[in-house]
Amino acid sequence: MVHVFIGPPPDNHKTMHPRLPSTAPFAHLGWAFVVLLTGGWVDQAQGQALPDVSLKDIQGNVVSTAASLQEEGPTVFCFWATWCSPCKRELNNYAELYDDWVDDTGVKIVAVSIDDQRSVNRVAPYVNSVGWEYDILLDPNRDFARALNVQNVPHTFVVDAQGNVVWSHNNYAEGDEYELYEELLKLAE
Repeated sequence: MVHVFIGPPPDNHKTMHPRLPSTAPFAHLGWAFVVLLTGGWVDQAQGQALPDVSLKDIQGNVVSTAASLQEEGPTVFCFWATWCSPCKRELNNYAELYDDWVDDTGVKIVAVSIDDQRSVNRVAPYVNSVGWEYDILLDPNRDFARALNVQNVPHTFVVDAQGNVVWSHNNYAEGDEYELYEELLKLAE
């Protein structure tokens, strides 16, 4: 996967990259970096055990995040918010594929809302309007998000049956659901 970042050069570009001349090959585009990333997205959470945090579901029941794990098969935790358009697109696209994913991989999706006290009352009406069949948890204080180092949403984590984070992905672009599906298939093998 190749990512190109384009923008003005930082003031300290000479100290950051002392061997890079000021007339870099991409000067006509502005300051450019081409970063080659192999494999999936890697972050601090990958490889750690899923933190056990008590949250509420949209019915007001207290639920342990550890109790939300599948006993067999992967669990996907998707952090989202009602004010986040990419989050809603991601989860709506997952919803269209969810039944097939369950049949193929045994996956369970848990959508974790980070809506705060001002907007948390919008979660249940939105979920009911779109008909998601996921478990929905509320993390208004961001305790669970903080434990997994979630900085922004959408942020998706795949957790294996042993409770270990094996893959994560931040942000959403159309087609990312197929990358997630490939990761789920690997765990189903």
